[in-house]
Amino acid sequence: MYAVIRAGGKQQKVKAGDIIEIELIHGEGDTITFTPLLVVDDDGTTHAGKEAERAVVTAKLLGEQKGEKVHVFKYKNKSGYARHTGHRQTLTLVEIADVKLGSSRSKAKASAAKDGEAASGDCDGADTTETNSETDTKTKTETKPKSEPKSESTSDSTSEA
Repeated sequence: MYAVIRAGGKQQKVKAGDIIEIELIHGEGDTITFTPLLVVDDDGTTHAGKEAERAVVTAKLLGEQKGEKVHVFKYKNKSGYARHTGHRQTLTLVEIADVKLGSSRSKAKASAAKDGEAASGDCDGADTTETNSETDTKTKTETKPKSEPKSESTSDSTSEA
């Protein structure tokens, strides 16, 4: 089973037992969990989106180390400007302990509850539709008289002056 996680602004494909480098996280010997996962593969069955949200990846922090040096060279032609600098990013070593896909019982209960609500709610839905259509016709007839007082108010203001 593998999962694609997002850690430190980067995506990584991990499975149980992998040791990966991620952006700096302080603490040693602690366990961390990665949730929302992007993709989870369970024995050839790929889960993404809502199905992947219930999956959890647990990992153990092993320690910190510095990454490879990045050389920066700034140069401007004909002006004698040349600068050499470098950078080494501090990284955290993480060992992936387990990749779990959430329980399927909660999904079965949720679908059974939705089926029960849909069967009992069919009759109620039809009644509310009729009520809504009656109120819509009432509001349409009420809006017509509102335009008439506007024209009267303009004629009243001219007669007062």
